[in-house]
Amino acid sequence: MKLIIVRHGDPDYEHDTLTETGKTEAALAARRLAGHKFAACYVSPLGRAQDTAKYTLDALGMEAETLPWLREFRAAILHPDTGDIRVAWDWLPAVWTEEPAYYDKDRWAETDVMRAHHVGEEAQRVYAGLDALLAKHGYVRAGNYYCAERPNTDAILLFCHFGVECVLLAHLIGASPMVLWHGLCAAPSAITVVSTEERRKGIASFRINTFGDTAHLYAGGREPSFSARFCETFDNQDERHD
Repeated sequence: MKLIIVRHGDPDYEHDTLTETGKTEAALAARRLAGHKFAACYVSPLGRAQDTAKYTLDALGMEAETLPWLREFRAAILHPDTGDIRVAWDWLPAVWTEEPAYYDKDRWAETDVMRAHHVGEEAQRVYAGLDALLAKHGYVRAGNYYCAERPNTDAILLFCHFGVECVLLAHLIGASPMVLWHGLCAAPSAITVVSTEERRKGIASFRINTFGDTAHLYAGGREPSFSARFCETFDNQDERHD
């Protein structure tokens, strides 16, 4: 089975929708996905993901089920490096890398900062939602792998957000979301493909085959949006700083 995870297009966060750039990105993603067959489609309840999904759903003639746990990961924290209350990622590297627990898939949410803001509880909500979805499609979690109760080659399409995507992927591959949040970048409309591997009958794991692919943008003559990244060099004032 394959999971195809699509991040929403370039966002207008104030109005929870897409910018004009985001609409173009969503249309180009739809053009790429339209030639494939999907067994099911699921989407975040937030407007920017719904608006992105609509382009592909219209092209495929499909409907999607909205899943609350696919919304952007909503555990905000008080960042010790800046004193701001905001998303649980985008820490300064000199701060989060000093805490060994953040590299641990089982302890990353047990630090004082994460506990104070119930980050672990939110992560468990996402993990449980994902596992219930996978069980519905034939793969039941057993410890750190999955029992392939109904092995299949279906393709499942998910439209969501960068933060929650990293939490999903971390659960599938046994990693800390902190490492993925700070080490990966999924540009708006980027496409990630995760596949099962059943090397022994009935025992499956997931492998990320493609992460954050934006080939559809280049095929349409567009550069990926910079909104997922920070400045390449500190002196470059034309790129995102914090």
